[in-house]
Amino acid sequence: MARHVLKKRSNKAGLPPGSLVHIGEKKTSVMKTLMLDYDEQNCSESTLADLDQCISLRGKPGVTWVDVEGIHDIQSLEKIGLCFGLHPLVMEDILNTDQRPKIEDYGDYLYIVLRMLTHEKETGEIGSEQVSLILGENFVLSVQEGAKGDVFDPVRNRIRNGKGQIRKLGADYLAYSLIDAVVDNYFIILEKTGERIESLEENLISFPGPETLHQIHNLKREMIYLRKSVWPLREVVSGMQRRDSILIREATGYYLRDVYDHTIQVIDTVETFRDMLSGMLDIYLSSISNRTNAVMKVLTVIATIFIPLTWIVGIYGMNFKNMPELAWRYGYLATWIAMIVLALGMVIYFKKKKWW
Repeated sequence: MARHVLKKRSNKAGLPPGSLVHIGEKKTSVMKTLMLDYDEQNCSESTLADLDQCISLRGKPGVTWVDVEGIHDIQSLEKIGLCFGLHPLVMEDILNTDQRPKIEDYGDYLYIVLRMLTHEKETGEIGSEQVSLILGENFVLSVQEGAKGDVFDPVRNRIRNGKGQIRKLGADYLAYSLIDAVVDNYFIILEKTGERIESLEENLISFPGPETLHQIHNLKREMIYLRKSVWPLREVVSGMQRRDSILIREATGYYLRDVYDHTIQVIDTVETFRDMLSGMLDIYLSSISNRTNAVMKVLTVIATIFIPLTWIVGIYGMNFKNMPELAWRYGYLATWIAMIVLALGMVIYFKKKKWW
């Protein structure tokens, strides 16, 4: 995936800032736009078939949430950008799906980038999707890459059913709710990752092998990606919590403080998992080394036992006529007895020394 993104980014070489080029994978064939318009008493939900309709959304009372899935249709995104008055650099960042989490203040709106993570049931790996949030005075625009499913269904249901305070508060609380949904999903990802680490730890102790090493390296790469996705989010939430923008109300700052604490907890868990995986890698290498040493010890003991036996056989394998032992009647039997006694004596000595 990294090579694919770098190849796509090379298409922008030499273009002026603000040029709209989609960088990333096309995760949906059809661009979908869902609008939720609500206040404390009412809530309406509709699908924007004609994006020119969004021009009438600005300035309306209440809060409007426009959720866009799919960013491959550049012309449609341009219409949305014109509707909400978005800066060309913001539009460029929305199309560049390799952005790190960040927040940018453009005066009358805030631009926020998040990484929404999902757990792939088929492969067991972690999937990632960029989510862009534009927070205005009375609207929130969320733009997703279009991967199947998201983590915003609980927020949608709370708006539809009028549960909690989301219908009573403003657009900043809606933006907080979306960020909180993304962060809460990190805990689910970490829980499943923790189960994978525990299972891998058991295999590491019982039957370490090349497949175990492969799984450790895969988990280490996932932890690196998790860290890159979560660590900058701390700065994003901290910037919103400081309420440098007039779009963030004081009441919402208390909720953002809670999200900040959750983000720190996620970061601590990721660091713990990274340390555990590093320790597991050391255990794997030590286990392989110990197994190799055990095999070498057995081979060394066997070779040591056969060295004097080979010496005896070598002596009596020489073809000299004047070897008195060759004429003995019981010479063959005596040689066997001597070799057996010598071998057993060495085995007993090795056992006594605990070398075997």
